[in-house]
Amino acid sequence: MNKPLTTPVTDYGPEEAAMRDYLRAGEARAMALGNRGPIRFDSDGRIHPDIVAAYWRCGFYVFEGVVQPEELADIEADIQDILARLPSERGSAVDAQGRPALAAGNAAPTLFWARPLGDPMGGTAAANGRHPVKMFEPQASSDAPKEIVYLILGSLQFSEAALRLYGHPGLLAVAAAVNGDDFVPFNEALFIKEPGRGASVAWHQDGVTHWDSPELDQGTHGFNFMAQLYGCTAANGVWVVPGSHKLGRADIKARVAAAGTERLPEAVPILCAPGDVAITNRQTVHGSFANTSKDWRVTLNFGFHRRRSVLGVEAGGVHNARAVYDDARIRERARVIGYAIDARGRRFPQETPYRYRPHVEGGETWRWDAAAKAGMRDYNLLDLSI
Repeated sequence: MNKPLTTPVTDYGPEEAAMRDYLRAGEARAMALGNRGPIRFDSDGRIHPDIVAAYWRCGFYVFEGVVQPEELADIEADIQDILARLPSERGSAVDAQGRPALAAGNAAPTLFWARPLGDPMGGTAAANGRHPVKMFEPQASSDAPKEIVYLILGSLQFSEAALRLYGHPGLLAVAAAVNGDDFVPFNEALFIKEPGRGASVAWHQDGVTHWDSPELDQGTHGFNFMAQLYGCTAANGVWVVPGSHKLGRADIKARVAAAGTERLPEAVPILCAPGDVAITNRQTVHGSFANTSKDWRVTLNFGFHRRRSVLGVEAGGVHNARAVYDDARIRERARVIGYAIDARGRRFPQETPYRYRPHVEGGETWRWDAAAKAGMRDYNLLDLSI
């Protein structure tokens, strides 16, 4: 898995020429935006204001070189183990080797399946119908399996390397710069885009709860970090319509109809090298195409919210059951931040750990140990999904 294929395994069929032109044009637009570079701090130790300004201008930013080779190797080892332990088919309790499968018996929604190169969400009522237009579905090769896992939720319970990345001090400082020092978790996931098989994710906006609120602004529904194990290209990465996070709820059907294609002309791809981490506003119009390229994309996704967007809100229904997110619920879900910071400190003792303000002010200390690890099973039932 750690060696990308050297030749494409399939193509877009009748759409191939148009897709190639679209990918090249999108790459040029993306590189002209001025929204990428390393994590930088100002003289007060805060994230540099130029980075924050570029994020709010575009709706996304690419942090270059965040995850170093040693940590990438840890992550890759865990990913290989996760993929080896997937059920042999949907509904199976065992993997291909007959061992208990990943997430067997979990109560929370965990594994999501799709036909190779398919679009499992577009044009359906899934996730409150937020994917209104189906993407083009290329023909997979004859040796492709009937279904593949393209999304794994609650990913921190399956990978200590992913948990440690979640506690990265630079990334948590970015979360504070965008959402305030009292930021709270959203959810975590792994997106798997296998060459010649990876499913598309139809154009959508992520927010559910606040679109009609008079207090809606460009940051109400939070953001996702997307850390890239192998990097991502125009062919296998997420595409974003820059600035769309500022415009409220978008009429995606109308945008596609006006373009005459799902290849939205104003969109740009998020382009990353291995170890880069993108931050993407959840209110942007974004999506990804089926991966007919030669390259893997493995994305470690983890999101954060403003506390004021979550506290006292009745939400859920997409990632978990509906509930009112009170102080107790938020505190319980935020324990994962404490676990991550402690786990990271043990693996990378040379770093200065992030100090998460709600834990500091509350005098809370969280220790990553065997009991904490056991308590992570189905932790995503407590996701703060708005």
